[in-house]
Amino acid sequence: MTEASLDAKKTVQQTAGPLATAWVAAAQTHCGKRRKKNEDAVLARSEAGLWVVADGMGGHALGDFASQSICDALAKMPIEGSLADRVDGIEAEILTVNDALRAHARVHCDGATIGSTVVALVADTQVGIALWAGDSRLYRYRLGRLEQVTRDHNPSFELFESGAMSEAELLATDSNVITRAVGSQQELHLDIAVFDVEPHDTFLLCSDGLYREVALDDIHQCLSGSSPQLMADRLLELALASPARDNVSIVVAHLSPDACSHE
Repeated sequence: MTEASLDAKKTVQQTAGPLATAWVAAAQTHCGKRRKKNEDAVLARSEAGLWVVADGMGGHALGDFASQSICDALAKMPIEGSLADRVDGIEAEILTVNDALRAHARVHCDGATIGSTVVALVADTQVGIALWAGDSRLYRYRLGRLEQVTRDHNPSFELFESGAMSEAELLATDSNVITRAVGSQQELHLDIAVFDVEPHDTFLLCSDGLYREVALDDIHQCLSGSSPQLMADRLLELALASPARDNVSIVVAHLSPDACSHE
């Protein structure tokens, strides 16, 4: 387990609440207007408090196989125990997929990369945890404010964070340059973020096919609604009204106001 994971686990053991019981979610995925196939995959297990978006690496072999392998593994894993235990299980599954993709590439693809970004959210009614590799993103919408939880793993994002590059310049950079992804590294390290969750919170997991095509102001406006299905449908509609040069995947998860109160 990574050092970041250990720090996250300590935090979760101190603060985690009961298993999520009041989550509502919706998912959409589409190949877009220019790609012939969809290399994205999505997973929504609201009853288990687990949501995932995986974006197969465009231009690499079997990107759709890579993204679906991640979602299939997380769909089958048992979700039990504490939130910290579930984080350990999710991380272990993703690392196992990383090794399996690399082995498959060596045997069947002459060593060509078979890879995918991933962003996963696991949550109860008090604490949320994001695990990710690559540039698929997690946003949190709370009380009219939209916040990006994850940090993109690409060469331009640090320049953006330092102020040396504008958001428009960041989104205009080469989206195929990823410094971390499942299947692309022998030693994969997932970033992990731990944060509080409150009733009315809405979370958006998405591939870059959404945020590179739809303005953040429009994403913000969509997430101000109350129905995850309507939010996801509208976000996809906006993406397809753009040039839609890439696959687009969206998962919207909303914690209803009648969720378990904080203890």
